[in-house]
Amino acid sequence: MHPLHDVPQVRTDRLILRAWRDSDRDPFADLNADGDVMEHFPARLSAEETYAFVDRIVDHWAEHDLGLWAVEVPGVSRFIGFVGLSVPTFETSFTPCVEVGWRLARSAWGHGYASEAARAALAFGFESRGLDEIVSFTTTKNLRSQAVMERIGMTRDPDGDFDHPRTPGWHGQRHVLYRLSRAQ
Repeated sequence: MHPLHDVPQVRTDRLILRAWRDSDRDPFADLNADGDVMEHFPARLSAEETYAFVDRIVDHWAEHDLGLWAVEVPGVSRFIGFVGLSVPTFETSFTPCVEVGWRLARSAWGHGYASEAARAALAFGFESRGLDEIVSFTTTKNLRSQAVMERIGMTRDPDGDFDHPRTPGWHGQRHVLYRLSRAQ
């Protein structure tokens, strides 16, 4: 993994959103192997798949000047997962777009970390990158993520709901779409 010198660090009241480190790879692999964390994804990820995902995250920052940060809770945990912005590479009615997303370790659930970090990612996107709109999407059954989307001020767009083109035939293929504009 090459160093990420240009990834801005963002601090919230309780969290640090930062560049990825090699030391994040193994805890991220553990997170991606957790059946509860990956319940709303087609499959758990192997360590090798996780490491490749981290490499794609690093490349995404270099290509788009925004991306997914590693998240830590100072004094509590050096790595709890990721939160940030990404540019989806699939085509659907609302792409191209920028998505806010998160994936946190089960031990980090229920503390408001996803909402706190996602609000910081939204502020970064709107204020530092001048985005006009940011979207988020998840499976119809992922009520936890939908609740985060609502807590951070996003609005459901039922007309934008879609079958994820990367998951044909999977029971969770149907996704809901949420939106937030800079004006909101």
